Amino acid sequence: MPQMKLNDIGIIVDRIYKNIPIKFNNILLDEYVIMPNHLHGIIEIINIENIENRVDARPAPTIGDVISYFKSKTVCECIKNLNNYMQFNQLWQRNYYEHIIRNEKELYKIIEYIRYNPLNWETDSSYKM
Repeated sequence: MPQMKLNDIGIIVDRIYKNIPIKFNNILLDEYVIMPNHLHGIIEIINIENIENRVDARPAPTIGDVISYFKSKTVCECIKNLNNYMQFNQLWQRNYYEHIIRNEKELYKIIEYIRYNPLNWETDSSYKM
């Protein structure tokens, strides 16, 4: 399976992404790939009522809450560890693209797309930027 070689920013993004389920107990991560200028990932929101030992009565975090946390945490960590505020202030675009996966066939198609996305990087319009 093709892989991207992560730079210092990519290593921070990877670490924080993998730790999302620690911050949000209603989130499971599936297939993902960190590309030089974006990330593809499958995030599953599980039924919070099925999680044992839920202490508070706050509503379960939404995908928007998760993405907002992820983006802000990666920017803060990059600034703290790599010391360049201007570079990391625009690490992420303002919004994100989400798609609800409705069945297994669609899930496997998206997993395949994510796994093989690195092979297409050289043909991406951002490749030579």
